[in-house]
Amino acid sequence: MLKRIVYSLFLCSFCWSTFAQKTPKHLRVKKKDSIIQVQGIDILAPSRAAFYSAVLPGLGQAYNKKYWKIPLVWGAIGTSTYFYIKNNNDFNRYRNAFKLRRAGRPDEFDDSGGHPFISDNGLRRAQDIFKKNRDLSLFVTIGFYILNIIEANVDAHLPDTALDPNISFNPSLFTVPVTNQTAFGATLSFSF
Repeated sequence: MLKRIVYSLFLCSFCWSTFAQKTPKHLRVKKKDSIIQVQGIDILAPSRAAFYSAVLPGLGQAYNKKYWKIPLVWGAIGTSTYFYIKNNNDFNRYRNAFKLRRAGRPDEFDDSGGHPFISDNGLRRAQDIFKKNRDLSLFVTIGFYILNIIEANVDAHLPDTALDPNISFNPSLFTVPVTNQTAFGATLSFSF
């Protein structure tokens, strides 16, 4: 117990020492309410891009001038919406047939001879499958919609002019000295 207290106090002392650093004068903000333009980059662009994408999917990508992403956004959201509508229609079709059969009336899966193509258990299973697929399609549609907003926001945060050409990333293979096995790693280097 005493060790934990000593370790906690030791770690907290490092946290307090980080507050001693001061911000240089050229990085301080004079007014908090003003819009800051740094090297021609609008800091409100990410929130605008996210708002535009929330209003109409793909509009944030157009705001970021990444027009090639608009068909991808529409394709992803459109495809998942199509599957949601198709699974919902199939679910309702089998559900209505099951209700008609329980009421003793003929349904679309009855044969003219009185023998049904699909049994009652088959209709129940089909309802369960189409309901699960419908719900999954809804979650995928919502996921693509949220991903569209996040992508527009992140893309506006990282304009092409903000990338430093002096940073390089080199993936490579290396040998772990302890186990003498080959592993995959990466090297990140900065040039000043």
